[in-house]
This record gives sequence, structure tokens and C-alpha cells, in this order.
Amino acid sequence: MRAIVAAPDTGEGFRLTEVPDPTPGPRQVLVDVRHAAVNSGEIRHLGLFPAGSVLGYDAAGHVVRGAEGGSGPREGERVVAFGPGAWARLAVFDVDSVMVVPAAVDLAEVAALPMVGITALRTLRASGPLLGRRVLVTGASGGVGRVAVQLARHGGAYVVAVVGSVARGAGLTELGADEVVVGLDGVGPVDVVLETVGGAQLVAAWGLLAPGGVLHSIGWASGEPAVFPVNSTFAPGVARTLRSFGDAGAPGPDLALLVDLVARGALRSPIGWRGSWQRLGEAVDALAHRRVAGKILLDLD
Repeated sequence: MRAIVAAPDTGEGFRLTEVPDPTPGPRQVLVDVRHAAVNSGEIRHLGLFPAGSVLGYDAAGHVVRGAEGGSGPREGERVVAFGPGAWARLAVFDVDSVMVVPAAVDLAEVAALPMVGITALRTLRASGPLLGRRVLVTGASGGVGRVAVQLARHGGAYVVAVVGSVARGAGLTELGADEVVVGLDGVGPVDVVLETVGGAQLVAAWGLLAPGGVLHSIGWASGEPAVFPVNSTFAPGVARTLRSFGDAGAPGPDLALLVDLVARGALRSPIGWRGSWQRLGEAVDALAHRRVAGKILLDLD
């Protein structure tokens, strides 16, 4: 079968090539992948993947072989899936990492949701009730940011979306942002931060937290260190919290929730570029030069 694999010997770091078909385990399904999505972190960290390993985590397609014992989706069902090896014509996923997609929902629409959707959903859930609280989303023009803006607004929060330029803020008000700002200057105290940039912006966002607030560090797009001034982590009153995120295990129920929100028109997938997987190099270049707002969606033709 054809797949996109890690290729450290090339300038791009990946290649589309032929590899052996995967073999599903007892509690895995085999999926004919029709659409796959690219997360920016996967591109930034290509060097961490062994040569020849099939890349990607987000996919949608049709089950061609169900799991042993009948658990999980059955043959022929349309599914969205999350797991390693997604950028291939055939991929295997654990039964608790796939979810059936209703006929009325476009597979391409949900293919871009797994990683960013799970990240945004779980960090907001861990923040407690959102009604009436101020939620700050940095890197709001990206995949996680666009989903987080929508989910926070859906939860009743006042949403402040932070972007790198005026142009990058296009469309965020329509997604539910109450404020769209370039940088953090002049932003008032907030209760929750979803921080995707790292570096100096993480430090500045920490300084905006109200007593009892929580900052979720869920990305580090800047690649720069965060240097906290002396005593900046001390403050009187109810403690503030800095949390990491990395738990994407057993995503099935959360995938079901995200698919349901799409089906009800309450969530729009953050697709900023769509094309053939043979054009991945072009798409990656556009992403690197900030010509893509949201995620890359690949059609596996």
C-alpha cells in the first residue's frame, strides 16, 4: 500500500512510498483511509520519528475489517479515528480510538478534528464550569485554537482570541470569539488560558491569570524558552495553576461528542488547506510560512 513515511535522508523529512499492509491486532480495526489531517507539531518534530515509520494520527474512512469478537465498528461503517500510522491507505486503530460517523456528516469535515478536538475539549473540561468566565486562547488561528474558541463559547465563556497579526484573526469572531487581539498588551485578567505558543507569551499569559485561574500549556509553537521573572509565580490569594496536557488515550467517547457537535452545526472543523496527499510538501510550506489558518486536510487519492 502507499503511505507517507518519515524520511530523514530527504530535505522534506517525509516521502510518499510503498509499504507493507498493516495487520490489526485482536482489538483493532482495519480502516480504508479516505482523508487524513496534519497537525503542525507532527511537521515540527519529524526528526523524532524513525526512518520508514508511517506518519500521522488523524484519519477518517471506512472499516474494512472489524475487531475480533465484534467489538467496535463493523465492516463498512464510516469512522473517524485517532492513532499512529494514519497517513496511509490502510491503517489500524484500537477499538476505543474510533467512532462511527453518521451518514449526514462529511468524513472530510471530521478527519481534521481528532488531535486538536481532543486537546481543546479535555483542557477546557479540566478547567471546570466555563459559564461567565474569561477564557484566553493563544495561537487562536491554529487548529487547537479554532476548536477551543468554539467550545469555550459553547460552554458560556467570554472568549479572548490571541493571534499574531490582524490577518490571522479573520473568521474568529464568527466562530465565537468576543475579542480578537494581536498580542497580550491591554488584555485584562482571565480565568482560564489555553496556551499554544510557549516562550515569552506563556510567561505573559501567566501574569494575566486571576486568583484561582488555570493556565494549560498545550503547545510550544515558538520553540523558545519561557523565562519567568523572580517571584512571578508567587501571588497572594487563591492559588493559580499551570498544567500540562498530553492525555489523548481512549478518545472514542470524546470523538463521539465532537462528531455530534459537527452534526448539530455547533462545531466547524478547522480546515485551512485541503488537497491531495501528493501535495503534502506544498501544504507544509504554506503552513511553515503562515499561509494556512487551521489545519491541513489530505485527500488520499
